[in-house]
Amino acid sequence: MVSLVSLSPNNGDMSEESEENERPRGIAAVIWALEHAQDYVSVIVGVLIVALAAVVLVLGIVDFFREVLNGPVDTAVINLLNRTLLVLILVEIVHTVVLSLRAHHLVTQPLLAVGLVAVIREILFVLSSEETVSTTELSLLIAMIVVFVAALILVSRYGNSDT
Repeated sequence: MVSLVSLSPNNGDMSEESEENERPRGIAAVIWALEHAQDYVSVIVGVLIVALAAVVLVLGIVDFFREVLNGPVDTAVINLLNRTLLVLILVEIVHTVVLSLRAHHLVTQPLLAVGLVAVIREILFVLSSEETVSTTELSLLIAMIVVFVAALILVSRYGNSDT
């Protein structure tokens, strides 16, 4: 009969295995606890954002049909597009949270994509409003798009690919 001790990778030396199963002590224990607390909080935030995105999407669709029945279609389409872009932003944030949980560091490309979508959403909102838009505000928004696109290109070219 073959004993299980002889099949273990460290040939029965249990001291290495018991050291791995022990929790760290002192400062290392605090760091360990903070890392795990951060993971739990990130998971909770991710789940809440997914639920929020689902609610925003469903309410956007319901409002779209309500607005189509009671008003102009172009306003309904713009409002649905606005909510859809908000859902896209929320989904990208969840994607960033998931990548950060896996890599245990902040991943830049999804954050830049969120910023880009947010600026595009703002431009669509500003242009669809009935108020006049200042040239300065529109120029600033366009400059932000240029900066986000340049940052995405630089990160994808020179950064390490975490996505």
